[in-house]
Amino acid sequence: MTTDMMESNNTKASAPLLAQRHQRMVTKDGHSTLQMDGARGKGLAYLRDAWGILMDMRWRWMMLVFSASFVLHWLVFAVLWYLLAEMNGDLELDHDAPPDNHTICVKYITSFTAAFSFSLETQLTIGYGTMFPSGDCPSAIALLAIQMVLGLMLEAFITGAFVAKIARPKNRAFSIRFTRSAVVTHPEGKPHLMFQVANTRSSPLTSVQISAILYQEQENGQLHQTSIDFHLDSISAAECPFFIFPLTYYHSISPSSPLAALLQREAPHHFELVVFLSAVQEGTGETCQRRTSYLPSEILLSHRFAPVLARSAQGEYHIQMENFDKTIPELPAAADSKSPTRTDKEIRINGQHADSFQLSETGLTE
Repeated sequence: MTTDMMESNNTKASAPLLAQRHQRMVTKDGHSTLQMDGARGKGLAYLRDAWGILMDMRWRWMMLVFSASFVLHWLVFAVLWYLLAEMNGDLELDHDAPPDNHTICVKYITSFTAAFSFSLETQLTIGYGTMFPSGDCPSAIALLAIQMVLGLMLEAFITGAFVAKIARPKNRAFSIRFTRSAVVTHPEGKPHLMFQVANTRSSPLTSVQISAILYQEQENGQLHQTSIDFHLDSISAAECPFFIFPLTYYHSISPSSPLAALLQREAPHHFELVVFLSAVQEGTGETCQRRTSYLPSEILLSHRFAPVLARSAQGEYHIQMENFDKTIPELPAAADSKSPTRTDKEIRINGQHADSFQLSETGLTE
């Protein structure tokens, strides 16, 4: 889209593009809001992917499942130990003075509470010494072996799940932050859609890749998907090799851009721009992904982002994250200019004299 297409919107820089509220498909922190109804075999599919379900669970539910698994394991074998004692006739006997012709399978199991206590001691290898199985009772030895094997398998599974959940690359992705709003600005007199992304941890990410999908509502209620290309400054490669300071990504709004017709309308159809960032952790080599989305009301026309990089008196670079979500309205002359040459006035806007313009904190529309 050319600059002329944007002229009519320059006077409405801070006005939202769409007044009607819509439920977004992807939240600002990257979670999907889509609901699936009427899927056959959904429960069976969940059971087949039990590991994935555990990894996606919140910690409180995961702790509840693991605690319930241990308690259920103890209860099942408590019932089996109690049934063994009942079938062997140990419940009614005096375990301190049993008959000479009777072999007690487990000493001092005289109730279900005692059976549960023995099951708990066996699984956790507590070994208080009061209750113990008899070597002359093959059924007790067999049941003991079964409980120990299954218990070790359960402990190994739970330990592995805890380690896997803690070490997920998803946790590293939480330190990647997108700006709450995107802006349409005019560098060198041409309209560009821009957003910023920051790595809030000091450890760098490598092989950063950005992709975006435009979801647009059609009149028949269907969603049309279009790929949107974003580039980073003058880097020709498809990925950014080093990500430690905030990056600004651009999409040129040319006449062939899917966003050209949408952004020039005063009341466009609802659309959602979903942005995906993939990066590799330098320490582990694992890939993490972060997502966000922008609604029409979160795209500010004729704005630019406030500077976030500053240099100290010692010459060190500092990232001012308090300015990360702030924008500066463009001057009409800057938005309408078709010349790539910047005037002194423009330079001072982003330099020492930026305080002559009011910084606006962008709002978040869900």
